[in-house]
Amino acid sequence: MFGAFIGLFLAAFGAATLLPLQSEAVLVGLLLSGQYGLWSLLAVATLGNVLGSLLNWWLGRGIERFRERRWFPVSPRHLHQAQKHYQRYGHWSLLLSWVPIIGDPMTLVAGVMREPLGRFLVIVTLAKGARYGVLALATLGWMG
Repeated sequence: MFGAFIGLFLAAFGAATLLPLQSEAVLVGLLLSGQYGLWSLLAVATLGNVLGSLLNWWLGRGIERFRERRWFPVSPRHLHQAQKHYQRYGHWSLLLSWVPIIGDPMTLVAGVMREPLGRFLVIVTLAKGARYGVLALATLGWMG
């Protein structure tokens, strides 16, 4: 039983980083099994996903010093565009941190832009927790 929660945590953590993982399938599978409590699964998935986003934020805080290196993962043009977007919409853009493809880089850019940690954690936790909550409600509704 404990292993399922560890697996969900690791899937959620990894999915929040720039790794191509998906935690939603793990959450749905555990919900469909009927062996685990809804609130426990939501808490573990949200915690893992938020901590993965926190890793992105932390990396963003120090990554710009490497922007001139060949191995730097983002082109200067894309980094500039992301910073411009973040300056335009500010911390509220983090409400989209749950969206595939754009959400994870957005949490990295929040670190680059020196988003205060407290506000970052509150907004990202709300966004990611709501996403898992909606997914769980849809799954349970489908189960009947």
